[in-house]
Amino acid sequence: MESKNSEDAYNTTRGILSPIISNTNSLENWINTEDTSKKSKRDTNYYFKCALGGIISCGTTHTAIVPIDIAKCRIQVYPDRYRGLLSSLSLIIRTEGFQALKLGWFPTLIGYSTQGALKFGLYEYFKDCYSNIVGDRISSKYRGLLWLSASASAEFFADIALCPMEMVKIKVQTSSKDNWPTSLYSSTKNMWKYRLNTKFPYGSLVPLWSRQIPYTMAKFYFFESIVEYFYNNILTKPKDSYSKQSQLGVTFLSGYLSGIICAAVSHPADSIVSQLSKVNQNNKSITMIAKEIGLKNLFTKGLGTRIFMIGTLTGLQWWIYDSFKTMMGLETTGSNNNTKRNTLIHYY
Repeated sequence: MESKNSEDAYNTTRGILSPIISNTNSLENWINTEDTSKKSKRDTNYYFKCALGGIISCGTTHTAIVPIDIAKCRIQVYPDRYRGLLSSLSLIIRTEGFQALKLGWFPTLIGYSTQGALKFGLYEYFKDCYSNIVGDRISSKYRGLLWLSASASAEFFADIALCPMEMVKIKVQTSSKDNWPTSLYSSTKNMWKYRLNTKFPYGSLVPLWSRQIPYTMAKFYFFESIVEYFYNNILTKPKDSYSKQSQLGVTFLSGYLSGIICAAVSHPADSIVSQLSKVNQNNKSITMIAKEIGLKNLFTKGLGTRIFMIGTLTGLQWWIYDSFKTMMGLETTGSNNNTKRNTLIHYY
């Protein structure tokens, strides 16, 4: 009898508590789902880290290769006097001294640091934004086009920040010291004072877009494609099984190879941007300048120097960016060998 009463009490208690236990489990599952969602959601802090990585990777690398950039600009603007990279560097040192190899370093640092912040930070933002707009199914199926759109959108705004300092940099690097000041303040002041002739601060924005947007789209597309090739065909183990040093090696090599393609894609527009700094070009349209340069020179003059410069630059940028990401506890950029091969650009 006592046993039956105990069993009845147990069943009664179980009946009362079952809905509570069930609701508690549902609540727990809901909380866990919310936590997972929050963990996977990219917040402002994530975009800030990407922007900071962009500042470090772009600002430092562009400043480090200023001597090569000076030689490249001289070859493009004065092809009769400056021909190859080594001969141009030698001529600059011989006629102007070693000091001339750092002309424009300050506007380079400022301009490309701000550009790098927006390039990487906004790329991640637009990537997530566009994914949310079109939905998971479409963004997964056509994510290659989505990432190309995100990189183009990010570079559009990044170049608005870059353009004034880029114009100052090129003017300093291609002008005679006797005719133009070399300091950032004085040069910027003169650019504004004579803005009817220099077209400062956004006279070079359209050709800059023409150079940088294709460059950035190619930079992300070919980098991801080359990384995928390495992990699918050469390093065939799961990506996480390789050391961070090995992954960063893949990052640098992939970045260098993608940079070569980027240089070729954006070189004609880069030649026009350099030509716009010449005094006698101020009142000419971009079409007129392109015709005067000639199709062959537009595509080839200074290309070898630019391939070396952009290849090195892009490789270092990706290496620094991925190194920073690993310091922040994030994964290196690129797909592993389990990613579908028909994807254009991979989410990272």
